[in-house]
Amino acid sequence: MPNFVWKGKTRAGALQEGVLLADSRDAALAVLRRQNIQVTTLREKGKEIRLLPRLPQGIDSKRVAVFTRQFSVMLDAGLPLVQCLEILGEQEENRRFREIINQVRSDVEQGSSLADAMRKHPTAFNNLFTNMIAAGEAGGILDIILQRLSTYIEKVVKLNAQVKSALVYPVTVIVIATLVVIVILWKVIPVFAQLFAGLGGELPFLTRVVVAASNFLGRYFIFVGLGIAALYFAVRAWHKTPGGARIIDAGLLRIPAIGMLLRKIAVARFCRTLSTLTSSGVPILDGLEITAKTAGNAIIEDAVMAVRKSVEEGKTISGPLAETKVFPMMVVQMINVGEQTGALDQMLSKIADFYEEEVDVAVANLMKLIEPLMILFLGTTIGTIVAAMYLPMYAILQKIG
Repeated sequence: MPNFVWKGKTRAGALQEGVLLADSRDAALAVLRRQNIQVTTLREKGKEIRLLPRLPQGIDSKRVAVFTRQFSVMLDAGLPLVQCLEILGEQEENRRFREIINQVRSDVEQGSSLADAMRKHPTAFNNLFTNMIAAGEAGGILDIILQRLSTYIEKVVKLNAQVKSALVYPVTVIVIATLVVIVILWKVIPVFAQLFAGLGGELPFLTRVVVAASNFLGRYFIFVGLGIAALYFAVRAWHKTPGGARIIDAGLLRIPAIGMLLRKIAVARFCRTLSTLTSSGVPILDGLEITAKTAGNAIIEDAVMAVRKSVEEGKTISGPLAETKVFPMMVVQMINVGEQTGALDQMLSKIADFYEEEVDVAVANLMKLIEPLMILFLGTTIGTIVAAMYLPMYAILQKIG
């Protein structure tokens, strides 16, 4: 029988390795699984087989939402948990997500809980997802929890799509305008500059500025491109630091129109997430911590964590939330009513519905505001360059006249 060299983890997470005699690879895997060992690599005669390939940074939220909805329907129909995972794994088109589902099924077959099995794959199932699954398993309402999860993910996907739709148009216009200006300065202006040099005389100030910009871009084009790329990556790296994230996110919230939109998005996300968690039986402290991490803005995250600290000391949510001065007073008052009536999750859901509609209106208004601003930006930029090129010709015609 061939020798199989293996590496893996025990259920406690301890790393182990060894050599095993078996008739085939499948036989070796079966022996190791009976020993409750999660195999990561298996090698026969120098040929290595990776069982847990490197996963991408994240699985698409839409794909996770479809998986969750189908999972809920199957459980509600009375299918066993392992059979549901097996069917979902077989029909999943994405190879990496299919491997994750199959690994979750394998762990569940070996005695692991569904939540613990999913926690091993944070690229697909985040803390919010796994905590709600754990609450559903503990309460015996896993199918209901999956329904709430799928609804939550679908609403989050819709909200993110609204944000992207608000950004696509201005970003596209700015990029196209920048490329047009670069091409004009790089290729067109030098032709006019040679023509003006042959005519002699002093050029108007605006023309000299445009020609100087063209000469600078022609000489240092590569350095300008590298500088812009370096600035972009430097800002991204700075935003990943706690201090940089607070400064940038605070600045974004102060931008007219855009800041109000971001605040409404944050409120909608906060209320939707906390409502889903509390209605599913997740403890309020855990719910606030998870909600803070999914806020998407460092200022909002700090405010929610401050509220969590106060709640841990025995206070209500609404009082500390008002002290942060981040959330609108209407939201604070409605949360206060929800706490007093014992219907906090329902009140949070209503607030989330209201602010999601407000995001729709805010996105539409922002688009109406951006369109004339973009037209003005394009007209001013291109018009300035054209005027700079025609001013010398106009001066020559005046002299001829």
